[in-house]
Amino acid sequence: MKQHPLKIASLGIQHVLAMYAGAVIVPLIIGGALKFSGEQLTYLVSIDILMCGIATILQVWQNRFFGVGLPIVLGCTFTAVGPIISIGGQYGISSIYGSILISGLIVVLISQFFGKLIKFFPPVVTGSVVTIIGITLIPVAMNNMAGGQGSPDFGSISNISLAFGTLLFIILLYRFTKGFIRSISILLGLVAGTIAASLLGKVNFIAVTDASWFHMVKPFYFGTPSFEITPIITMTLVAIVSLVESTGVYLALSDITGKKLTEKDLSRGYRAEGIASILGALFNAFPYTTYSQNVGLVQLSGVKGKNVIYTMGGILVVLGFVPKIGAFTTVIPTPVLGGAMVAMFGMVIAYGIKMLSKVEFASQENLLIIACSVGMGLGVTAVPDLFTHLPESIKILTNNGIVAGSFTAIFLNIIFNVVKPSEQQQASSSLRAS
Repeated sequence: MKQHPLKIASLGIQHVLAMYAGAVIVPLIIGGALKFSGEQLTYLVSIDILMCGIATILQVWQNRFFGVGLPIVLGCTFTAVGPIISIGGQYGISSIYGSILISGLIVVLISQFFGKLIKFFPPVVTGSVVTIIGITLIPVAMNNMAGGQGSPDFGSISNISLAFGTLLFIILLYRFTKGFIRSISILLGLVAGTIAASLLGKVNFIAVTDASWFHMVKPFYFGTPSFEITPIITMTLVAIVSLVESTGVYLALSDITGKKLTEKDLSRGYRAEGIASILGALFNAFPYTTYSQNVGLVQLSGVKGKNVIYTMGGILVVLGFVPKIGAFTTVIPTPVLGGAMVAMFGMVIAYGIKMLSKVEFASQENLLIIACSVGMGLGVTAVPDLFTHLPESIKILTNNGIVAGSFTAIFLNIIFNVVKPSEQQQASSSLRAS
């Protein structure tokens, strides 16, 4: 049935609003943590919005090489926020884009075979990794609630009040609203917090005044990518976790739309995400993955056509060329952002725990995998000098909490769940016989 263009446009705008908070907050958090200037932050927000649109169109447009062909929206994964901040702080901004570029290439290369590799990434592994990433993000939120590290009014009553006021407003929206308002509660919380901060004289609109109405995107805006082993491993792990999450979204939308997916469809979907991440690296944006909040919107609205998502992607691309719109988001004060971060980063941990809920907890082996991997991830994050005296080749896997925890989970899962007990017994019997 043919739909009226105005209806398609309004549904597209609804999809934009559902994912806009996530699309905007990721660059704000990362840019703030890496001390970007107002101009750099405006560009980062604008290019991310534009690339979300391009990545979405790549995924919806099904052809021989890429695109799963479902009404899927792509945006930067929150799973990547902690690793990107860590890489930028330790190795520099250019290394962020080098690691995103290589991880995207790896996703393209393994897209055809990923269905066979998925046994190495069951919920006990992916849930542990996401939980670890969420835990490593909480200190960032707490520093921002106080006003940001190094700020002259760090921990002031006004900063703490704004942060907790924003968080309380978000919680109240979740408690007393439903549907669409609830889905954009974080965005509304940021708006309310910024209005409150402006009354206290803590909002500076210079970035909006200085921003132009139109700009051209620039490849390598923040510099040419550089390549370091540890960041590449970190971002590849993030990409693989994203692929596992995306598989669930593909299957959910397949069920909603009644379109049966083949193995080739899944491979094209994975390949589209890899290409989107490569483009993200070239234009100094982010790695991209499916946004589950828009799946709920497809189900609620009952509109399953790809035209709506194409329209939504087009709207994002247009918005991405207008820096003044992106600049409005950069005026959000740090404490207000910190209050929202507690909810968002806490949700990353909660989502990791939700993934772990699919695990068979009656198995002591699974409990040990979770215990050791989360313990290792948190331990290395809290005590980064633990492995200072190890050889450099080994420190690649140990000097980052996310990498250390992830590899612990993967290794223990192989020992306990991939290599079956019968195989282990046969191996030990053959050793005794020899």
